[in-house]
Amino acid sequence: MTFVYKADPVRGEIWARLFARKAPGLEFRMWPDSGDPAAVRYLAAWLTPPDLAVFPNLELLFCVGAGVDQLDLATVPRSIPVVRMVEPGLVGGMVEYVTLATLAVHRDWLAYVEQQRQRKWQALPVLTPATRRVGVMGLGVLGKAVLEKLRGFGFPCAGWSRSPRVLEGIECFAGGGELNAFLARTDILVCLLPLTEATRGILDRRLFDALPRGATLINVGRGGHLVQADLLRALDDGRLGTAILDVTDPEPLPANDPLWTHPNVVITPHIASETQPETAVDAVLDNIRRHRLGEPLVGRVDREQGY
Repeated sequence: MTFVYKADPVRGEIWARLFARKAPGLEFRMWPDSGDPAAVRYLAAWLTPPDLAVFPNLELLFCVGAGVDQLDLATVPRSIPVVRMVEPGLVGGMVEYVTLATLAVHRDWLAYVEQQRQRKWQALPVLTPATRRVGVMGLGVLGKAVLEKLRGFGFPCAGWSRSPRVLEGIECFAGGGELNAFLARTDILVCLLPLTEATRGILDRRLFDALPRGATLINVGRGGHLVQADLLRALDDGRLGTAILDVTDPEPLPANDPLWTHPNVVITPHIASETQPETAVDAVLDNIRRHRLGEPLVGRVDREQGY
């Protein structure tokens, strides 16, 4: 019985050591060395192989990231469950990044960095967290963890999702009918949506126009959520004050892309959150155990919803 890892090989070496210690009875191999294809029962990948049919006895496909939009699910037989990564290291990293970005905006950190470049000593008004309304689009594991942390600072927090949710201390909105009301009360907007056909291009001019003037966008979802031309227009006319982007389309951005040099844009290279090998291997082995016992899988992807 074989487990095949098809992702970053450097991190794969860590996975291999962890598997040897935690699951010595399960053969671990790294792509493209999959050994006997008929022995492969489990595959962990960022991108699916060209032909999954070479593994006739594959039982589970694990995605090494929280999102699965990069996987070609059409090539995966419906008899094979697809499981996205849900593990503490991934969640913790996202909470850290969004908290950092939110506090940087709240405490005018970016303005002070610019003032330092100009050798300018000028204090800006310090506002309380109660005056900055945070809104998170996407109320999955990551969205809920981010909101819980920011609520602890005293920010008025709200969340928006496709279907209704109830979260303690969080004002919840759902569906297209409540989107504008959610946006109207949001000064700092965080996108943590999965990328699907329904959410592609959702961060567009219409959405920006529904936000309070001078609002901030923090996109840690996917680059495909954003209509770049609309973002640049909203920044230039003052509709948006700042954009912090950890994801772009394409990745990396071309060297001449205007986002690189825009004074009100901060770009990081898709590093908001990374799967941590130790906790990721624990999550994978736990799901393998669940699968063998016929128990529900943590992070199983709904093929109809696409996440």
